[in-house]
Parts: sequence; C-alpha cells; structure tokens
Amino acid sequence: MINPVQRRQPQPQQERSERSKQVQAEREIARAEEDYQRLRNAYLSLAREEHNEVALAMIGADMDRAHAVLQDLTGLRQLPFTHEPTRVVRREARRLVEENS
Repeated sequence: MINPVQRRQPQPQQERSERSKQVQAEREIARAEEDYQRLRNAYLSLAREEHNEVALAMIGADMDRAHAVLQDLTGLRQLPFTHEPTRVVRREARRLVEENS
C-alpha cells in the first residue's frame, strides 16, 4: 500500500514545470507593466506639450488595452473606475501643466 504522504509529494519534473510556469507568468506581468508604463509616460509627455488630440487618443487607447492586459494577468477584475485609466492620467497631466504654468 502507498503512503498518502508520498502520493502528495510532487516529482522533481513537476516542480520544474511549475517553477517554469511561474517564471513565465512573472515575465509576462513584468513585460505588461513595462508596456503600460512606457505608454503612460508617452501620454504624459504629449499631454504636457502643445499636443495633437488624435495622438493622445491613440496612445490613450493603447494604454487602456495595456492596463486591461496587466489586470488580466494579475487576476484583478475590471472595476468601474479602472476601465479608462487614461482619464486619471489626463487629469494628472492637466494638473502638472497648471502647476508648471
């Protein structure tokens, strides 16, 4: 008869597989975070200057998608105030412009 404790212990191959999945997930989250931050910084940079509304809208849409991907990867559900993070960034950019004027 097999001891139940022995049955629960993962095999070394299973441990490596689980670890590689975890590392891959961490990399995906890091890449998604980098994408979001890169787009956010580009949006803020454009919003501080004399800007083109079309460019802001395009970068904002990409930023919203990157934010949604990041939320999905981290397991966060979409909350009503997080559907359009560009609104928050737009307010922040306006505040920064007003403070620097």
